[in-house]
Amino acid sequence: MFLGGEFRHGLDGKRRVFLPARLRGSVRRFVLARGLEECLSLYTEDAWRKLLSKLQDLPVSNKSQARAFRRLLISGAMSADVDGQGRLLVPESLGRYAGIRKDVMILGMETHIEIWSYEKWERYRRKAEKGVRSIAEQVDF
Repeated sequence: MFLGGEFRHGLDGKRRVFLPARLRGSVRRFVLARGLEECLSLYTEDAWRKLLSKLQDLPVSNKSQARAFRRLLISGAMSADVDGQGRLLVPESLGRYAGIRKDVMILGMETHIEIWSYEKWERYRRKAEKGVRSIAEQVDF
């Protein structure tokens, strides 16, 4: 499980990013895929298999949209190995999708890890914080 945390790092000259030990634990092989809201998602192989299983029967009425969603998610997915120094390669194609050029934010999201362009994350976070206030008022902790 990838418990919370926000980590700011930068891509090196070979498009590698440091994946914090607190998030990666002992995992050395992940599946890197397009995420929602134009970020990248990093799954363990087991979590990826579970996600693929869920994608088989998406509960949506428009089957064409369901196929498009599956295609976009699966077609960009690839195996991603963490090297001995804790770095992960962000391929150009996936980096382009997520707008990742230099600075990134890495987030632990319980079942997966998200990798965001730092600029996109800041815009998303500010917008989300405004919407969360109304939800927080309805939730009793």
